[in-house]
Amino acid sequence: MSKTVLKLDHITKRYPGVVALNDVSFELEEGEVHAIVGENGAGKSTLIKCLCGAITPEEGTIEIGGETHAGMTPKLSREHGVEVVYQELNLIDGLTVAENVCFGARYGRLVNFKVMNQKTREVFEQLNVHIDPNKLVLELSTAQQQLVEISKSVSKDVKVLILDEPTAPLTTEDVELLFEIIRGLKKKGVSVVYISHRLDEIFEITDRVTVMRDGQKITTLNTAETSRDELIKYMVGRELKDIYPKRYPKASEPMLELEHVCGNGDTDITLHINKGEIVGLAGLVGAGRTELARMIFGADKMKSGTIRLDGREIKVKTPKDAIRLGIGLVPEDRKRQGALLRFGIDWNIALSHLPDISKGTVVNEKIVEQQAQEYIGKLKIKTPSSDQLVNNLSGGNQQKVVLARTLVNDSKLIIIDEPTRGIDVGARAEIYSLMDDLAREGKAILMISSDMEELIGMSDRIYTLSEGHLTGELSREEYTQEKILALMSEEN
Repeated sequence: MSKTVLKLDHITKRYPGVVALNDVSFELEEGEVHAIVGENGAGKSTLIKCLCGAITPEEGTIEIGGETHAGMTPKLSREHGVEVVYQELNLIDGLTVAENVCFGARYGRLVNFKVMNQKTREVFEQLNVHIDPNKLVLELSTAQQQLVEISKSVSKDVKVLILDEPTAPLTTEDVELLFEIIRGLKKKGVSVVYISHRLDEIFEITDRVTVMRDGQKITTLNTAETSRDELIKYMVGRELKDIYPKRYPKASEPMLELEHVCGNGDTDITLHINKGEIVGLAGLVGAGRTELARMIFGADKMKSGTIRLDGREIKVKTPKDAIRLGIGLVPEDRKRQGALLRFGIDWNIALSHLPDISKGTVVNEKIVEQQAQEYIGKLKIKTPSSDQLVNNLSGGNQQKVVLARTLVNDSKLIIIDEPTRGIDVGARAEIYSLMDDLAREGKAILMISSDMEELIGMSDRIYTLSEGHLTGELSREEYTQEKILALMSEEN
């Protein structure tokens, strides 16, 4: 018989007008990897907060370490070895990697940087992570920061590790490293709660899976005894077939042409995207995908080469130039780079073209409201009002708001970096449908993604990058996962 290390009995948590958790019971066994899945708003995050003591439920009990509690506190949670790696990373940018990993630990009366660096190297060696402990966190990629966050949790005396969308910023190579870390922890008896919208990962790494919907636990299943279609049906309450739209792009003239573009870590990039086409850009961490997107958008400097848009050579020195020319960017990190979380949907959509709807320093608020209502309707943004704070929206709806800000400028070329990071399966289908609609309107889309299934499902063609160099171009008829991975890993 497996030992139960954590047990929730009949947990209920209410907010004004919302029952976030409704009579939820959950058990975690020693050394198991247990997935919790469900659409945004299903109650997964609230359940995590109950476990780590961030919130206290109104009803129910939590049993851990042989003790029963009406609610946890952060201190009590840590004492019982519960560590959480949230989807939104909790690192201090201005500190080094070692200072972040060892944050809160004591090594004598004074700060001992030598000991911290040594401890960090030991953890990294244990986990096979290759990052310089002396590097500032702000200098790391999002994927590297995720690995540091996980290492920080593992460095504690962890007994229950909760991972919230851990692979969202990771490439295929890093995902496999994460899985090796999880398997190693499992052998040591550590229990892992694994929350992810990527169902293929659920079947690869987990032992059991609990499905939640609308604040309720629907079922718990042995992963080996269920299927993808069954999970989706439980999650959304209906069957969700053909998540990827059927793409039949017609031959067309190029919208974007890059010739021998160099800069920002990329070298000699030549590619094109036709009108009405969705082109995928694949690569491992550090391959230069986001760097190329930022160059095209004018956020980073291009050293040499030529960019043509709709047949005309252009010079893009700033994002303002890009927006004026009809180039839009939906960045990888929507919360830190894409949206103003403390502003409403209306002002987020209006932000990039305020001069066009202003007279002097006075903004025409009537137009702001009209445009917000238009795109709330077009993109099916779920919200009670146009002035709803973006911070209060689900991940899928936040992504739609950032996309709306691009569309309101009538962008001809749309660059979308990780379009469905941290977004549930139902919202993914909506985002994919929106992208398909935009392509059918004749817009060109450059899609950067670390999700292999997404790349294959949505791309008409795929370009691969490795170490800042273009390593291949594959048509829909040519590409397979093996070919893409081989090109992504090609050394220069």
